[in-house]
Amino acid sequence: MRNFLCIAMVVLLFTSCNDDEKSNKRIVSASSGTLNNISVVVSNELWEGKVGESIREVLAAPIYGLPQDEPIFTMAQIPPQVFSGFVTKNRTVLKIEKGSEEAAVKIASDVFAKPQKVVLITGKTNADIIKQIKDNAAKIVAAFKGEELKEKQRRINLSLNKNSSIKDKLGFSINFPTAYRIAKEENDVFWIRKDINTGTTNLMLYTLPYNAIKENDSLINQIIKIRDSINKIYIPGPTDDAYMITEDAYAPFLSETIIDNKPTIETKGIWDMENAFMSGPFVNYMIDDKVNQRYVVIEGFAFAPSVAKRDYMFELEAIVKSIKME
Repeated sequence: MRNFLCIAMVVLLFTSCNDDEKSNKRIVSASSGTLNNISVVVSNELWEGKVGESIREVLAAPIYGLPQDEPIFTMAQIPPQVFSGFVTKNRTVLKIEKGSEEAAVKIASDVFAKPQKVVLITGKTNADIIKQIKDNAAKIVAAFKGEELKEKQRRINLSLNKNSSIKDKLGFSINFPTAYRIAKEENDVFWIRKDINTGTTNLMLYTLPYNAIKENDSLINQIIKIRDSINKIYIPGPTDDAYMITEDAYAPFLSETIIDNKPTIETKGIWDMENAFMSGPFVNYMIDDKVNQRYVVIEGFAFAPSVAKRDYMFELEAIVKSIKME
């Protein structure tokens, strides 16, 4: 009987401690909001002045590589006095506070909801706040974009295409939703596409040996030459004499990034269909797969005439950045 009472007391004590731990954990509700839409919590006075201009210059800057100007993010300004309740649940929040706080940029996660990214910019004067916005522009954009990419990938993972031939033949996995289908699989080149209201979104996947890129030649010219030659063979045009090329009038933009912890060359530009009235944006990723002594090339492109293309290209980027090498 004495042993039984001792055990009971230990169990009761353990349960009580667990309850205390749970009660100390802050419970936040689920976040919401349209992808790439940011709530900007700032007074009307600051929003309509130079502080607002600085915010728009950073967060609403046009995306390079689209045929028409489209902002990185869509913004909704919210005066601080109405920032409460469900309004605080947006997944991405930029908050401007002018007053006694020293000039700073603070980035926090899951403040009012989960998942959520909140960027707080403080300063005693307008000039302080503007300087913080400009000096930390890249960090602010990266924080919001990273959160939105994670959310997009989470949504993609809810309904994944279960095809295994890409992994079997190319030696890497990539997550794309069931709305996409493999339109062509030939000579270890994969063309994946999805029908949309006004056209299609597409992915090209293939690999290249290291010697495909010459060190002494222009890298951008080599990448364009390779993509044009591959797409001419594997992407059919609306007529027999039509084929995809890179638009010469719009200079492609080359930058460096990291995908799957590997150095990657990112090339953005406009594609055109020779001998046909078709064009659109593309983004080409050449991943340096040192372990397997090769380049993994994944290109996303969209055909969506007369409509905005930011979100289509964003989806393709989210798919590409899900890649995992074997």
